[in-house]
Amino acid sequence: MDIDEHEITLSVNGVSYKRRVESRLLLSDFLRHDLALAGTHVGCEHGVCGACTILLDGQPIRSCLMLAVQANTHEISTIEGLANRDGSYHPLQQAMHDHHGLQCGYCTPGILMTMRAFLDENASPSEDEVREALSGNLCRCTGYQNIVDAVLTAAERMRG
Repeated sequence: MDIDEHEITLSVNGVSYKRRVESRLLLSDFLRHDLALAGTHVGCEHGVCGACTILLDGQPIRSCLMLAVQANTHEISTIEGLANRDGSYHPLQQAMHDHHGLQCGYCTPGILMTMRAFLDENASPSEDEVREALSGNLCRCTGYQNIVDAVLTAAERMRG
């Protein structure tokens, strides 16, 4: 093994992977190029826009700010793993569709992953709490109101 490479083992969307990666490979690039999970978008590459947000052990992180080697032994969830096993939409996805919470869709995977973690922590959020939780995800198209409405609807549906 080259000194500039490391062997990593991690779980992505419930599937275990063992790969050799370069020391400086970003987690976002590993997901997109090595695992062909292109739903994790790369926008600013500075951790500002939130398009690359994934869940690492259930917590939202910017995958453009983390090296693949740092994800060794961790559980990762990406947008590709959000839908239900039968292929039906997760309540967040369905609510975004129902409320027209996306336009170009570039920011949507990061928003959905951020909101998934948020709703896992706060099952009955207020509109202000949703807006605060969304504040790290930039959207140029929607004006956010439809996204906020979708998250509130998803929370209600997830509570049953």
